[in-house]
Amino acid sequence: MVKHYDIIAFGTGSSLNIVSELLNLGRPIKVAVIENDMIGGICLTRGCIPSKMLLYPAITVRRILESRRLGIEANISQINFEEIMSRTYNSIASESREIEESLVKHPYVDLYKGNGTFVGEYTVDVNGKEIEGDIILLCTGSKPYIPPIDGLDEVEYLTNDNFFRDLRQLPRKFVIIGGGYIAVELGFFMAMMGSKVTIIGRRPRIMHNEEPEISELFQRDLSKYMKLLINHEAIEVRKKGEKIIVTAENKETKDNVEVEADKILIATGRASNSDITRPEKTGVRINEKGWILTDKYLQTSKQDIWACGDANGIHMYKHKANYESQILFYNAFLNRKVAVTYHAVPHAIFTEPEIASVGMKEKEAAEKYDILVGYYKYENTAMGEAMMVKDYFAKVIVDRETYRILGAHIVGPEASILIQEIVSLMYTNDMSAIPIFRGMHIHPAMSEVVERAFYNLREP
Repeated sequence: MVKHYDIIAFGTGSSLNIVSELLNLGRPIKVAVIENDMIGGICLTRGCIPSKMLLYPAITVRRILESRRLGIEANISQINFEEIMSRTYNSIASESREIEESLVKHPYVDLYKGNGTFVGEYTVDVNGKEIEGDIILLCTGSKPYIPPIDGLDEVEYLTNDNFFRDLRQLPRKFVIIGGGYIAVELGFFMAMMGSKVTIIGRRPRIMHNEEPEISELFQRDLSKYMKLLINHEAIEVRKKGEKIIVTAENKETKDNVEVEADKILIATGRASNSDITRPEKTGVRINEKGWILTDKYLQTSKQDIWACGDANGIHMYKHKANYESQILFYNAFLNRKVAVTYHAVPHAIFTEPEIASVGMKEKEAAEKYDILVGYYKYENTAMGEAMMVKDYFAKVIVDRETYRILGAHIVGPEASILIQEIVSLMYTNDMSAIPIFRGMHIHPAMSEVVERAFYNLREP
């Protein structure tokens, strides 16, 4: 017999924002929650939170290593890698258990642990049990994309799914295949812990989606602590005794290079979970990569089936998923018509230095608007001079006539914090930079680098 629910929610990440809000309204609804991994979603269990718990010690190590320029002689006598990894995983596992217990105990919620697959228009099979729902929330997240590399399936490798759970001994040599934010954040961490890290990136630059001058500066900084094989394609992986050999091809010269590793990490992007959930069986449209297609109100092509977060393949960040969960709640349950907007989705890379970005890059902005661009270096502020940092900067892009903020890009310490005043202004009606000119910035705080970038607007 098929069990009926008012709502079926796939995933326990941002979908629980919606479920919690509905339950808080006091409505006598019955909800099925489906989860095929640790309870709590990607961000909590194998993404943002555990990675940042590791990166803070890594940043501390780098600052100690570079403290000599400030006149401080310091040595690191020991790094307890196992303790750092265990503390991180135990923390997220504890929170995951708390969320699971709250779901299990709730009288209006049934938790299904396993893969949910559509077998009818509004019917889902979970571990052989069929359930149906009036409204279905496809907050199905994403998974690591595993590239077709010869021999990869014959060796043990890490992804962000098992990195935090399984790795407890520091590998002497660590190879990362991929050049995006997961690769550089976990690569930076491992390098600061003492591994000899090699990143193999197929693009001409690490973090190629950032502004070119930020990517190049960031690349120069990272190369102090790890080897960067950019513009290289990993083509083969094989065992050699206890070691793993990764063969990479130079995409320009076609020459091959071999890199030895004790452990390898695959960080080559994200893939859809639609091969598990099979939403197309319901009439939900997906694209060629399996990402769920939604309209501007986050409704799929099927009535009463909605999607948000990584599931739609757009800006796969937790803050964007949280934002979409609010919009979905308004539209699906309060009968509003609130459209999503992605004009100012910020992101940050939490290494040392940090990268933070929001809005358009210069090239895109110049194609659409008559623009002015402002730069200012950290080192030319009082706090930057005190920190003795060099070459880091803030870059801002505005419309020449209206001073509408089109984009901003920062590389340097605390970039993720510094960019927030710009992000907030980009959510006002006119998106104007005028409040930055009129407002007082604390002197000599680091925020002056943002203020002065706007005061130094020039021709592109």
